[in-house]
Amino acid sequence: MTIVNDITATQTDTHPLARLTAEEIETNRVVIVNAGFVSERTLFTLVSLVEHDKDAVIAGRTDLDRLVRSLLLDRETQEVTEIVVSVRDRRVVASRVLDIVTEGQPPITAEEYEQAEHMIRADAGWQKAMAARGITDLSTARVCALSAGIFDIPGEQGRRLVRGSTFIQYDPTDNAWAHPVEGLVAYLDTNTGEVVELVDTEVVPIPQERFDFHLDAWMPEPRTTQKPIEITQPEGPSFTIDGDVVTWEKWQVRLGFDPVEGLVLHQLSFDDRGRRRPIIYRASVPEMVVPYGDPSPVRFWQNYFDAGEYSMGKNANSLELGCDCLGEISYFDAVLADDHGHPKTIRNAICMHEEDAGILYKHTDEFTLSADVRRNRRLVISFFITVGNYDYGFYWYLYLDGTIELEAKATGVVYTAAYGDQTQRERWSTPLGDEGLGMPFHQHMFCARLDMQVDGLRNAIEEVEVQRVPMGPDNPWGNAFTKRVTRLHTETEGARLADRGAGRVWHIVNPSHKNRHGAPVSYELRPSGDPTLMADPAASISRRAAFATKNLWVTQYEQTERFPSGEYANLNPGNHGIADWVAQDRSIEDEDIVVWHAFGMTHFPRPEDWPIMPVDKMGFTLKPYGFFDQNPALDLPKPDSAHCAAGGAEHDHAGHDDHAGHCHHDPHAGHHHEGY
Repeated sequence: MTIVNDITATQTDTHPLARLTAEEIETNRVVIVNAGFVSERTLFTLVSLVEHDKDAVIAGRTDLDRLVRSLLLDRETQEVTEIVVSVRDRRVVASRVLDIVTEGQPPITAEEYEQAEHMIRADAGWQKAMAARGITDLSTARVCALSAGIFDIPGEQGRRLVRGSTFIQYDPTDNAWAHPVEGLVAYLDTNTGEVVELVDTEVVPIPQERFDFHLDAWMPEPRTTQKPIEITQPEGPSFTIDGDVVTWEKWQVRLGFDPVEGLVLHQLSFDDRGRRRPIIYRASVPEMVVPYGDPSPVRFWQNYFDAGEYSMGKNANSLELGCDCLGEISYFDAVLADDHGHPKTIRNAICMHEEDAGILYKHTDEFTLSADVRRNRRLVISFFITVGNYDYGFYWYLYLDGTIELEAKATGVVYTAAYGDQTQRERWSTPLGDEGLGMPFHQHMFCARLDMQVDGLRNAIEEVEVQRVPMGPDNPWGNAFTKRVTRLHTETEGARLADRGAGRVWHIVNPSHKNRHGAPVSYELRPSGDPTLMADPAASISRRAAFATKNLWVTQYEQTERFPSGEYANLNPGNHGIADWVAQDRSIEDEDIVVWHAFGMTHFPRPEDWPIMPVDKMGFTLKPYGFFDQNPALDLPKPDSAHCAAGGAEHDHAGHDDHAGHCHHDPHAGHHHEGY
């Protein structure tokens, strides 16, 4: 065991939700090493802040310790240990050994991912299979160590497995995704380095056509039609930053960054006429899964949990001004632990800026002869990740009228396969060209966790949908329709599907707080309503990704219930996740509740998605519904730009003054008065 020199104790006079510092991460490692938990083959697979119970945080307690949870993998003994360290007291306060069969395994680390390729290359059976496919230069083989899933295959229980698919990269600049090696998968135990099974089903010619989209020489002559777009804010942005706390217009939010979830929004609130009103205590995307729909023996197991199996936060990009972000940008670095417990900085991991968001409201009135318009803005807080062939951006938007949106953007390179059977290629993939290349069908399913705090911690949820009223005495002309409101009482009732045809939405209400109109204050969750998980209910992935089988889940708040596919999703058979929590059927009425919203896209790849996929977007909206007594953006100033001032005389009517430089329109222009 290596003994690390002691370092100066970390100061802990910070907010309990403040992100871990490099000093705290190093202190955590020193304490764990000195306590004897680390050997030469130990990996720190996760190091994260232990968030205290929110009652204590909301109460403003200043005596809370800084606690750090680490997940250690001993690759020699294959034992996994969860350790909690007090940074303040510099000691281990809790430790336990995981039952990796029932609880799952730590996520795949960067070191394991890199080593897996070399381990598979060294296997004699794999080398023989590659030779049968005409590949003699094994240095051109790129092996992707993909998460294995769990299928009750004999001999796999308790092993730390990945399944390696191979692609050929003919030279250092070649796009390997264009050259998949079909019919060959190596099942690898990353702890022992042993290929425990080699699936070799068929020899299919490797597609040879190059698609080097990343090389200027391969691309067509770039277009010259674009004129520059310059985004400037001469007086700087409208937000202020105090540590991790951002204040913009009437919004306030604390930024966090977790190795699994990535960007986290804490304590989201809105200043309503001098009163700061809480809306969400904590918002994040704690899980996402990409299940594939090809049942081939070399692809049936493909379903990747990018959070629980790969750690989204640890795969965050360093963003670049002018490329990833445009305008007056503020960046936040992310300080995380590397595979050996030392602090590592991801530069510019979080991007924040404000941007114009079009018209907020507008009206040209026939009676007052007034013309009013206000422009919307939004605060954009985002981060981007790369996991294998796909890239994902997560964009949280805050608007001037109290609206909140999350937009997930999928891009990157679509996964490919080489099919020897044209019928199978057309059934399970989108064909590309005449060499058997195909893009298998799959889904991108996300789960947002919204720890709600709508004007307080005691909330409830109502399902609201449109209701047709049949023609009759109360509706003699047949034109009537109304809405149906259903209160959801327990967790099992709170497991719901979206229904676009019924206009189904969900209101998170606070029964104890009424607006001036006598109704409970609320926020409305507007789902996208796209298909849920398409796998058979009896499939392994349906147990493991149960969150994706419904669009809405509502649970009573429990501090330990953070990850819907279990605390450790890798090689977890489907235990300790959202389906187990909901089975308790706790009350969700006038309680501290967490709303889980699953959304995503079913991806039948287009030819236009190849060789690099234009962004596809998915997400949801949270809209105030009776949270305010009226439009909260009435105090916005008129747009002040010479470009939107119309010519002609200005009106001074009924006390409405139009000032030079503000938007001004003729209220009669384009209107006819034959009738309404």
